[in-house]
Amino acid sequence: MAELRHATVAAAATRASSSPAKRDAEAATSASSPFLPSLRGGDGGKDGAPRSSPPLHQRCPLPAPVRALLALEDPRSPSASTSYRILLAVLACLALAALVSAPSLWLHLVNGRGSLWENPHTDLVSENETSGYIFIHAEGGLNQQRIAICNAIAIAKIMNATLILPVLKQDQIWKDQTKFEDIFDVDHFINYLKYDVRIVRDIPDWFTEKDELFTSIKRTVKNIPNYASAQFYVDNVLPRIKEKKIMSIKPFVDRLGYDNVPMKINRLRCRVNYHALKFLPGIEEMADKLATRMRNRTGNVNPYM
Repeated sequence: MAELRHATVAAAATRASSSPAKRDAEAATSASSPFLPSLRGGDGGKDGAPRSSPPLHQRCPLPAPVRALLALEDPRSPSASTSYRILLAVLACLALAALVSAPSLWLHLVNGRGSLWENPHTDLVSENETSGYIFIHAEGGLNQQRIAICNAIAIAKIMNATLILPVLKQDQIWKDQTKFEDIFDVDHFINYLKYDVRIVRDIPDWFTEKDELFTSIKRTVKNIPNYASAQFYVDNVLPRIKEKKIMSIKPFVDRLGYDNVPMKINRLRCRVNYHALKFLPGIEEMADKLATRMRNRTGNVNPYM
């Protein structure tokens, strides 16, 4: 009889432990607890299913502030608090730097000033702020005249002066009457350099002694040494220009050096020679035609172009 009662009690306990409510409560507890293994199987599970791979942040440990930003760690924890503030400070500095550099970057993209020889323009000096006017005769052949024009732009920049459009000096033998505007595009020349040097086409109307500019020694700067430095013009030529307002510089062949002037001045001379001094369309067309004929003369017995 005692054994029968014992067996009855054991069977009731077994039924109670295997009731649906009990099983649901145990499943909910095991699923919500991070300290209990998953009941969905693993390497050692009864169903033999493979264990699921852990999340990315567990396989690749992330810094505490990053984990806090991704809601993987409480930012109020001591390990993440200091690093979290440092990360926010770094992000704020980067945002401020981007905000400061954005206008200049935008202007660079819009204006397209990426080339070294393009116009790194500065504020153009107005007529009231100029040091005075300089006038030069470009002497020699076409190559020497180009060099003189480049040097004239350079010294005008050095002395903050206004350049009167250079005159091509007439050769005493050939009596060539060619003018600047007969060879070069004057509008392009002035517009290209308008952010570097102020250039005018002719002597100002308020200057009534134009003949004196060509003949009088009072209006002429002489005795400039060959390959003079930029400082020489500042010390010796600029005071006379400020005094007389308009001065002629002659002779002007090789009157500015290369190694004794700032790099930006040499860069300006290159831009004048290769960009500002543009031949008129008729001259460029004739040059292209001659170059094409020379390229196509291969195997041609005709010696003439």
